[in-house]
Amino acid sequence: MPRLSFANARTWRGRAFGTDVHVVLPAIDQDYYRVVRSIERELLQIEKEFSLFADSALFRLNETGILRNPGERILDLLTLSGKLHQATGGAFDPTVQAIWLAHAGNGDVAAARTRSGWQRVEYSASQIRLAPGSSLTFNGIAQGHAADRISLILKQAGFSDVLVNMGEISALGAPHDRTGWPVRIADAAGRIVGQSELSDRSLATSSPDGMVIGPQRRSHILHPDGREPIWNTVSVSASSAALADGLSTAFCLLERGEINTALARFQDARLELCI
Repeated sequence: MPRLSFANARTWRGRAFGTDVHVVLPAIDQDYYRVVRSIERELLQIEKEFSLFADSALFRLNETGILRNPGERILDLLTLSGKLHQATGGAFDPTVQAIWLAHAGNGDVAAARTRSGWQRVEYSASQIRLAPGSSLTFNGIAQGHAADRISLILKQAGFSDVLVNMGEISALGAPHDRTGWPVRIADAAGRIVGQSELSDRSLATSSPDGMVIGPQRRSHILHPDGREPIWNTVSVSASSAALADGLSTAFCLLERGEINTALARFQDARLELCI
């Protein structure tokens, strides 16, 4: 397959996870529509597993507190979430969903915190079980997971130079005559605050002010213990977009020393921006 150049690139655009997404591909007609169908099928499957609002596997788990015979995808995210939780001293914690709902509905946040905590999640290949009142969100990692999955599908299809943007970015190869894909980093207001060049690498960016919730207009990035975000915008690169996504989310809540400690646990990850 020829190297992609900006002149012969073809861009698929869609919508997933509440945001615009796109994939830049070589303009090869015989592959394009087949690949687009694969992308769309994969995104539908991811939303079927991880959406908080549809009849997804995650929705059923949160409603009933148990999910029997869980799929490989959700188990993979739970495993990575556990590693991130440990590395970040608990800052990355999918059980903050109860706190998120309390803020959104002007509810009892203190009571919601008693229903949060990674220790309230038990999982194995046979079932996932939540302690009473607990619920999960993968919003801090799902977009990165999607970027990883779409990149894998394209790589297996023989594409070597592709840019995948699912809200977080995964880059394969590079455009012709370049060493990597040029990527600009924007803050919550859309201002360009940094740039990077990616080749066979992923980039995730988190901004606490990217979304606010409830009448108190709290940041959507929540610490289970109530710590406030420290940084305006954080970008992390890694070979895995899911890993970069989880780290950038948690790092918004951590001091620089804590960030460095977490990075030491993931030798492949690199802090690209922290302002």
